[in-house]
Amino acid sequence: MAKERENPYGNFNYLVDFQTGDANTVRGGFAEVTGINIETTTMEYRAGNSKANRPVKINGLYKVGDVTLKRGVVGALDLYEWVHQIRTGSQDGLRTVQIQLQDEAHTATVMTWTLVNARPIRYTAPSLNAKTGTDVAIEELVLSIEDLVVE
Repeated sequence: MAKERENPYGNFNYLVDFQTGDANTVRGGFAEVTGINIETTTMEYRAGNSKANRPVKINGLYKVGDVTLKRGVVGALDLYEWVHQIRTGSQDGLRTVQIQLQDEAHTATVMTWTLVNARPIRYTAPSLNAKTGTDVAIEELVLSIEDLVVE
């Protein structure tokens, strides 16, 4: 699904789809998505009869980082309801979440990151400040994911 071209794409046109059918609505309109990553661990091994005086590196397990989503408060309770579903023990709360990078015209998806078995692990309400507040109220959701597929 990835579309190659000479010039890099901008990082500001994207959709977040929680597989609930609302990727194109304000509820899926996140201002920031961070933390999408994979890390492969390595193990060191050296046999006693090795001619080299150094260990050999062997691939170990890989792990996928937590993903943070931030959006302006729009009065929707969907993020909190998902957190509530998970914290009350529902295994049905696991979701496949897709982050789709769009071209400049918003007509094509040029790259997709699929977060497999995502579950919310932290919800942060916005900071409120009546004295000097001039910023948009931002809520934050941190997802723990089991795997990452890039297309």
